[in-house]
This record gives sequence, structure tokens and C-alpha cells, in this order.
Amino acid sequence: QVRNDLTGVLYGEDIEISDTESFSNDPCTSVKKLKGNDVRIILGQFDEEMAVKVFCCAYDEEMYGSKYQWIIPGWYENLWWESWINSSQCLSKNLLAAMEGYIGVDFEPLSTKMLKTISGRTPQQYEKEYNAKRADGQSSKFHGYAYDGIWVIAKTLQRAMKYLNATNKHQKIEDFNYTNHRLGKIFLDAMNETNFFGVTGQVVFRNGERMGTIKFTQFQERKEVKVGEYNAVADTLEIINNSIRFQGLEPPKDKTIIQEELRKISLPLYSILSALTILGMIMASAFLFFNIKNRNQKLIKMSSPYMNNLIILGGMLSYASIFLFGLDGSFVSKKTFETLCTVRTWILTVGYTTAFGAMFAKTWRVHAIFKNVKMKKKIIKDQKLLVIVGGMLLIDLCILICWQVVDPLRRTVEKYNMEPDPAGRDISIRPILEHCENTHMTIWLGIVYAYKGLLMLFGCFLAWETRNVSIPALNDSKYIGMSVYNVGIMCIIGAAVSFLTRDQPNVQFCIVALVIIFCSTITLCLVFVPKLITLRTNPDAATQNRRFQFTQNQKKEDSKTSTSVTSVNQASTSRLEGLQSENHRLRMKITELDKDLEEVTMQLQDTPEKTTYIKQNHYQDLNDILSIRNFTDNKDGEKAILKNHLDQNPPAQWGTSDPSRTSKDPIEDINSPEHIQRRLSLQLPILHHAYLPSIGGVDASCASPCVSPSASPRHRHVPSSFRVMVSGL
Repeated sequence: QVRNDLTGVLYGEDIEISDTESFSNDPCTSVKKLKGNDVRIILGQFDEEMAVKVFCCAYDEEMYGSKYQWIIPGWYENLWWESWINSSQCLSKNLLAAMEGYIGVDFEPLSTKMLKTISGRTPQQYEKEYNAKRADGQSSKFHGYAYDGIWVIAKTLQRAMKYLNATNKHQKIEDFNYTNHRLGKIFLDAMNETNFFGVTGQVVFRNGERMGTIKFTQFQERKEVKVGEYNAVADTLEIINNSIRFQGLEPPKDKTIIQEELRKISLPLYSILSALTILGMIMASAFLFFNIKNRNQKLIKMSSPYMNNLIILGGMLSYASIFLFGLDGSFVSKKTFETLCTVRTWILTVGYTTAFGAMFAKTWRVHAIFKNVKMKKKIIKDQKLLVIVGGMLLIDLCILICWQVVDPLRRTVEKYNMEPDPAGRDISIRPILEHCENTHMTIWLGIVYAYKGLLMLFGCFLAWETRNVSIPALNDSKYIGMSVYNVGIMCIIGAAVSFLTRDQPNVQFCIVALVIIFCSTITLCLVFVPKLITLRTNPDAATQNRRFQFTQNQKKEDSKTSTSVTSVNQASTSRLEGLQSENHRLRMKITELDKDLEEVTMQLQDTPEKTTYIKQNHYQDLNDILSIRNFTDNKDGEKAILKNHLDQNPPAQWGTSDPSRTSKDPIEDINSPEHIQRRLSLQLPILHHAYLPSIGGVDASCASPCVSPSASPRHRHVPSSFRVMVSGL
């Protein structure tokens, strides 16, 4: 009945009862259920024997200490646990540890106020007189209520007699019997009007119940200490100052308080990585300044300065995405965070494609010129490369726009298991973490990764195909391969570790930021540092073929074409197959001319009386030899251009002589031994000097040892810087 009444009162005061357990012998099962239901404040109704068992079970289940509060009856005898400790299976210290801090609730046997009661005595005087009269007799804690009860009866009878005398003089109190309802109602009304101060406090009845004073005691250090009292008449609770001792920093909670805590990125970590990012952007700006300032240098021209600018722009966009990856709910609002989810994805994707797309476009041009031997002569300008990079970016934009329209990124909150409060408070921390996700996140990421992977494979293919191109200013295949390798490895490792550290935002952000910084920095350094070093040390070496040098005429033609592709296109005008065929034809032609020359020599020696002339078709054959312009090294597959110009005036025919002398005695002068020797000494070296440089016999710029430099005017004007030695035909 007490429990039912208490339950009704608690519900009336809007107090929730989480669980109610009953037991007859073993309370441990009920204690376990209370703990499972996260009950923190326990109201117990049991006697001393069962109280010992309950606290033993509470100790075993760790339901004591700063998180729990036990409230039990306070009418137990003094040192009640010592009488029943032997009947339990727990140690005395364990029992006392579980009992520490419990609150006992009992009525106040005597008032603590030093006021005179209806009897003229104070409660303290009454207690002293009572103890003196009972001597060593057994006492009851209800003796004060019995004393005040007698006074209630006396006051009720007195009030009833006054009422009867005033209303009905024929009926007296002596006429009372238990069947007289009229007198019973008079007595009940008189008792309800009772209101005086007795030894137990203010004596008042409401609805037939005595309204008294409730005292609260707390078990502290193996004894019960009064900590407060509740006056039911005045409905006031009085707590003795600093008397209640809670085992924690604050009173226990009625249940586990779950406090959600956003796991955010550490501000010092964000500051450090932002500083590194700023340094990377400063480095990229320095490379941009270097590229623009030296754009007219041959080394930079041949490396496509516009494409270099796009590579730098892509790196700077990748750097900028780091700032956005570090902004979470601790810096921005929920709506702004959702917007950042989309913006940072777009910036990183476009930056990656811009940087590597420009790099691969440059390599494609070199591949198209040097590897596609069937391609006709044409100029591949930077505008076409920009179109290629724009096409790559267009694919990116199509994917990102579809992603944004069909399944946009949203802010999602992931909740993790509860953790104890690091500060020791009686609360549990539930970590929450913000993510940028959507319904089909795996599919969209797979599409992006597949496209980027194909782009990387295409770049690797181009780098491998152009690995033997021997002009350093044009061929970045080695550095592209190194960039792709480093970026690929770092991205794979970064993606895997980032996925495994989803619940640790600091670690995840640190890994993502370092991967972006490393990939962007290593790519920019591999592209620009070698150019910077070469430009400082030997700018001409990087623009020249490793086996051949450009001729002066080719240099003039280079100035008429676009800056970055002219030299490459001029070098590709003669293809390998045509050169091999032309080389074979010229070999045969030289062999025939050697035979004709031998015949002429024999005729000059055997028939001195005849004047010998070179046939006009032989002279034309010599012109064909002298007009050879393109040769190739068959061993290395490398190409060079050799241009030799004939004089505008054709050489005189062999055997011509001074008319002044022939008019005198032509036959004698022409056939004389002196004239024959002179003709041979002049004509044979000239012929050999004309075609031997074409097959690698002598340097085209040197004079014949038999002829003075003035005899070979077409070789005298060639500068030494454009001398070409072609061998191996």
C-alpha cells in the first residue's frame, strides 16, 4: 500500500519511475535489472536483513559511488548492519563501501525547536523528563507521538463539549456510543480543527492523516548524520548547511546524461597545415613569375609556356582546396558546411585535371610529331593543346554537374559509441562527426576515380612512348613518369588511410592535406626546377639535339613559325622512311659518278690529244648531290637537317682554258703535260670536295689542301657554329 501510494504521488509530481522490482529472497537479479535500465536513484523498501543483501549485490554490480544514490527507510536500529553482516557473503568493508552516502528517511520523533509546547514544556525538557521517569526501561521512538496524541484527544473532547453545550443542552458527551453518528461527526470535526505545537512539532490533521516532520539522515563514515528535515505543515525543506556529502563533484544524475560533442579539427593543426599550404602557393607563384619572365627564352618557348601556366594554375587550385577541407562545424554553420562539400570537390577535381591535363597535352604533341611517321607536315600550336585541356575539363564538368543535380552532397552526422567524460563528470560523451555524403557516394567516386585513372594511364603511355626523344626542352617524359608514380602511390595510400580514420578528423585532415601538398609540390618541382637549373647553367644545351645541331637556315625558318613548336615541326619535315630511300638512291648515284670520274681520268691520261669535257648530265648529277638537305642517323633513329647551297652561277666546264693562249697554239697548249697536270690538280679536288662532305668524308667548311680557299667560295661563308658532320650513311 505504501508503494502504491508513493507511485501515485510521484506520477502526480511528474517524476518518472523507470523500473519497479520486487523480490522475496535474492535481490541480485532485481539489482541487475535496475542497472540494465540505467536507474541511478533507487528508492528501497526493505528491512535490515534484506538491506544487507541488497547492498552486497550493489557492490558486486558496482551500483554505488558518485553515480548512484540509494534512499532507504531510516527507522532501522542504530548500527543495524552489524547484526546481519554474518548472514551475507560479502565482506564488511565492501558492504560499508556500498552503503556510503545512502540517505535514510524517517519521521522526526521529537522537534528540534526550542519552543514551549501545549504542555508548557519544550521538546528538550519533555525528553529529559521522559528519560528520567522511564529509567532503564525500554523506550520507543513513538513516545513523543503518543504524548501528543493524548493532547489531541483531550483537545478534541474539550472542543466537542463546548459545541454540545452551545448547541444542544439536553445531549452530553457522556451519552456517546459508537452507533451515534451525530456525536462521531462532532468528534471528527473537532479533531480536524486540531492545531497546536507539540513535542513532535506542529500537530495538524489533513484528511485524517497526521501532518508531521520528516527527517533525512546520510550514512557518512560508518554513522548516520542528520542532513535536513521536511515540514509537511509548512511544506518546506530545510537542509543543514554543508551537511550532505556527495561522492562526486555534484549530486548524481537521475540517469546517464548523454552529451553530444562534435569532433572537430584542431586549430593548431589547421594553422600548421595552412602555413605549409601558403608556402606551397608562394612557390607556385615564384614558378609562375619565372615562367612569364623568361617566356621569350628558347628553353621556355620550346616547353610551351602557356601549358606551364596551366600546370601552375592546377597546382594552386589543389593547394586552395586544403583550406576548405579544414573548415568544419566549429568554424562555419551547417548550411555553409554543406556548400563547402560541393565547392572543395569541384576545386580539387578541376585543379587536378588542369595540371596533369596540360602536362599530358604537351607530351602528346611531342609524341604526335616524333612517333607518328605517317603524319603530314603541319604545326601543332598551343591553341590546339588548350582545346585538349578544355575537353578534359569539360568531361570533369559533365560528371560534377550530373553529380550535383542527381545526387548532391549533403551534410551527414555520424554518431559513435559513448565515451566517459575526460573531466570526470557524471556524463557520457557521444562523439558526432560531420561528413559530406550522398545516397550513391560509392558510384560517383568510382566514376571520378576511373576517369582520373585513365588520364594517368594515358600520361604514362605518352611518357613511355616519348622517352627516347633527345631534345631535353621538349621531352618531360622522365619527370612526368616520376610525377605520376608519386601522385599515384600517395593517392592510393592517402585514400586508404583516410577511409580507415573516418572517426578521427584530425588524422584524416592531416593525411589529406599532406597528400595534396606533397603531390602538388613534387609535380611543380619536377616540371620547373630542371628548367630553372638549365637556364642558369647551360640554356643552349637543352634546346639542341643530343647528336645534331640546327643549321642556320633552319633557325631562320624557326623564327617564322610559332614559338614553342617551330623547332620540333622543322625537325620532323623529313621522315625516316623517305630518308632511308633517298640515302640508298644517293649512294648509287655516287657510285656511278665515281665510275664516270675514273673514265674521265683515264681518258685524260691515255688520249692527251683530245680535250675532255664533263657531260651536262654529269654536272646535273653533281647538282643533285650538292642539293642534299636531309639525312638521318640510321642507328639512333634521330633526325637532323643539313642544307648546303650551290652558287647561283654554275661552274665552268672542265677543260676550259684561257682564250688568249689557245688562240696561239690550241693543240699544243691543251695537250701539253703541264696543262694536263694543272687540269687534274684543279678539277679532281673540286669534284671530290663537292660530294665527299655529303657522305661524311671531309668537313664541309674546310678547304682542299690542293686548292686555295678562294677556289671554293660556296664553303667559305658558312659560320663555324653551323658546321655539321654527318657520318654513318
